[in-house]
Amino acid sequence: MADRFSFSDLHDRARALKTRIALPEGEDPRTIRAAAWLAEHGVVRPILIGAEATVRRVADQEGVALGSIAIVDPATSERRQAYAQALFNKRKHKGLTYEGALELSGDVLYFGDLMVDAGDADGCVAGAAHPSPDVVRAAIHVLGVAEDSDLVSSFFLMVLPDGRPLTYADCGVNPAPTPDQLASIGIDAAKNHRFLTEQEPKVAFLSFSTKGSADHPAVDAVRTATETAQARRPDLAIDGEFQFDAAFVPSVGARKAPGSAVAGGANVFVFPDLGAGNIGYKITQRVGGAEAYGPVLQGLRLPANDLSRGADWEDIANVATITAIQAGAVRQ
Repeated sequence: MADRFSFSDLHDRARALKTRIALPEGEDPRTIRAAAWLAEHGVVRPILIGAEATVRRVADQEGVALGSIAIVDPATSERRQAYAQALFNKRKHKGLTYEGALELSGDVLYFGDLMVDAGDADGCVAGAAHPSPDVVRAAIHVLGVAEDSDLVSSFFLMVLPDGRPLTYADCGVNPAPTPDQLASIGIDAAKNHRFLTEQEPKVAFLSFSTKGSADHPAVDAVRTATETAQARRPDLAIDGEFQFDAAFVPSVGARKAPGSAVAGGANVFVFPDLGAGNIGYKITQRVGGAEAYGPVLQGLRLPANDLSRGADWEDIANVATITAIQAGAVRQ
């Protein structure tokens, strides 16, 4: 399969799925513009969450025609009590009361995820106007962790100027993952790379050392994570520890890690901690000129995704598209 990738291919795939994507920040002009574009192009069926009068007023101010886009207000929704009961049932063992669940169900983040949990939406996208910890917390509390995952993490789909897609993880959730968690992040990232790009993943666990060139506890942690991931998924091409150039540049990989099935050809990069991942994707985007799509959450039972608070409407539309494809994978 060709290495080149076009995000428009994801638009086409999402369009065929006809998914319903809840947008909890429905009163935000960026979200409204994204919803209008998604509806106009038939990519997803957006659901704007917010006070209808406010949503329509902001849309008018922005010159955006909402047409038949659904608008749901948690304050007046007839589904709120059922959502509150569902949340209470999930969280009562953690001390949540029904009254507390009813209050949380009025929060747009929780309401959007509760729509997904109830089957009233296929996925949820928020974060343009809320901090990431709030978005992730609501998703975990409502949707929970997938049976085949050990934790919730995130990745960015990076598309280089020449069209090659790369997956970077974790760039947005776990500050200091343990080796076991790092292994899970790599396995989940490989799965996501495969179904988004339709290319076979080659997973590199990154460090400041390549195959023992440095001796340090941080290197040992990455090496352990690599071995753990290999043992869990022997069917995947996984290797490490690698410096980035050894993982990405064929000539360097051949010299530093001869015989590796990953060195010099990796397309999934697992960073040792959140600092490295966040810095790495931003350098690739801002200096390398890559397109960065995400952060996309992985490891949840059902699809919900975060956004950067610096997101524009195109970013929201793109993450909604990815969420739709995740939802399609859940259906299979």
